Amino acid sequence: MGRKVLLVEDSTDIADLMALHLTDLNCDVTLAGDGTRGLQLAKADRYNLIILDIRLPGMDGLEVCRSLRGRQDYTPILMVTAKSSEVDRVLGLEIGADDYLVKPFCIPEFLARTKALLRRQEQYAQRNHGERGTIVAGSMVVDMERRTVSIDSENIKLTAKEFDLLAEFAKHPGRVYTRAQLLDLVWGYGHDGYEHTVNCHINRLREKIEKNRNEPAYILTVHGIGYKFTDVPAP
Repeated sequence: MGRKVLLVEDSTDIADLMALHLTDLNCDVTLAGDGTRGLQLAKADRYNLIILDIRLPGMDGLEVCRSLRGRQDYTPILMVTAKSSEVDRVLGLEIGADDYLVKPFCIPEFLARTKALLRRQEQYAQRNHGERGTIVAGSMVVDMERRTVSIDSENIKLTAKEFDLLAEFAKHPGRVYTRAQLLDLVWGYGHDGYEHTVNCHINRLREKIEKNRNEPAYILTVHGIGYKFTDVPAP
C-alpha cells in the first residue's frame, strides 16, 4: 500500500464501502468509529489523508478537525456532512478542513475528491522539500520552512489552508489569480461552483493579516477577475 488514509466514520456500511474504494486507490485504510478514537489515531501516526464525518459519537468531527489544526497538523482533511448542514460545511472550512463531501454522495464524486486531495498532498510534499527561506512584504514575514507568518514581529495564527493560500500569493507578488486558478493551485482541483471556498478563505485571511479588511494592503481584489498579492511594500 502506498498511501495511508484515516477514515473516521460511525456508519459501518458507509465506512466499509469507502474503505473498499480507497483500497482500489492503493491506500492503506485505518478505521475509527468515533471522534475520540479518530483523534487518538491521528495524533499517533502520520497519514496522507483524513476522511472525517462531522456527526460522530463522543467528539464530533468539527472538534477533531479543530484539535488537529490547533497542533499544526497539516494532513489534508476531507469532511463528510449531511446534506442539510450548510453551517457545518462552512465551519469545517473555516477551522481548516480542505474539502467537504455531502451525504448522500456518489462514488465517482468521493473518488474525485479523494484523488484531488492525495494529489495535492503529494505535490505539496515535493514542492515543500525544495522551499526554504522567507518572503518579506512590507512588515509581513512568511517563513516557508517553519510555515509561520508574522506582521510587525507579531505571530499570526493561520490554518494550514490559509497558510498555503497566503504562500501562493506571496511567492508571486503582482500576479492576478482567478478563483478557479486558486482552487487548482491551493486545493488541488478545479470545480465550477466552489469559488465560495476561495472567498471564504480570502475573507478569513484578511481578518487576520489586514489592519483594515475593507482597505486591504496585502491581498487585493482585481474586479471582474480575482485577486493578487501586492507588489508594493505595505506601509
